[in-house]
Amino acid sequence: MSITPEIREQLLRYQRDEITGHHIYKRLAQTLPSPENRRVIEAIAADELGHYQQWKNYTQQEVKPQWGKIRFYYWISRIFGFTFGIKLLERGEHDAQDEYARLETWIPEAEAVMRTEHEHEETLIGMLDEEKLRYAGSMVLGLNDALVELTGTLAGLTLAFQNTRLIALSGTITGIAAALSMAASEYLSTKSEETKKNPLKASLYTGAAYIVTVLLLILPYLVLKNYYAALAVTMTVAVAIIAGFNYYIAVAKDEPFKPRFLEMAGLSLSVAALSFGVGLIVRKVFGVEV
Repeated sequence: MSITPEIREQLLRYQRDEITGHHIYKRLAQTLPSPENRRVIEAIAADELGHYQQWKNYTQQEVKPQWGKIRFYYWISRIFGFTFGIKLLERGEHDAQDEYARLETWIPEAEAVMRTEHEHEETLIGMLDEEKLRYAGSMVLGLNDALVELTGTLAGLTLAFQNTRLIALSGTITGIAAALSMAASEYLSTKSEETKKNPLKASLYTGAAYIVTVLLLILPYLVLKNYYAALAVTMTVAVAIIAGFNYYIAVAKDEPFKPRFLEMAGLSLSVAALSFGVGLIVRKVFGVEV
């Protein structure tokens, strides 16, 4: 069956996506320490190349991969973890499945390709076991506690001290002490549970997430001289951290983004607002001037 110019252009886009996906999976497979995971990803890379050849039978044209996209997903996976990179890539392939269904009138293989794409996703979900996600709960604990405690502390100190350097000093001491405390608590908690998680690693993930969050929240007070401006930037940074981390979890663990984001953001900002009020009351009642 002959195809229209519009269908041909669509198939050329699919060709580019498939050959790009082939190279992405091939590169990612080389980074995996697990032989079993590597074999599965290499098989998927071969399937992507097969899909490329199927579309080429109709277009009779070679298509070059998108090397920028290949590099992007490669480094995303290296920085944020294999699971996140693959799930992000699979989201794009899932969107393409709806378009494949509309091609069945012109392309008999469209339905088979769509089914194979779905099998890719199911295979990936079944095989992924990454340390970063295994300890995601520990990172959430450190991140969430740091956001709630430090945004509240900094908001209260801002009105009580009204001095950016003093606020930064107090916040840093409080944050590091709290990070060590949280890490120790996570170690003891994990050790008492029946879990495959290593207690020491769990505590390190919790402590690291806490300290990184502390440093990011303190930074505006070290850069800016106006304490109200520093507080505003800190609150913005807190919301950005919450959004970024929840997007990561939403993609990597197939969880909804909006409810988790609104809950964490609402909690952190509410505590900050209450602490700001406490700072105002303390300053007025005790007549403290720093």
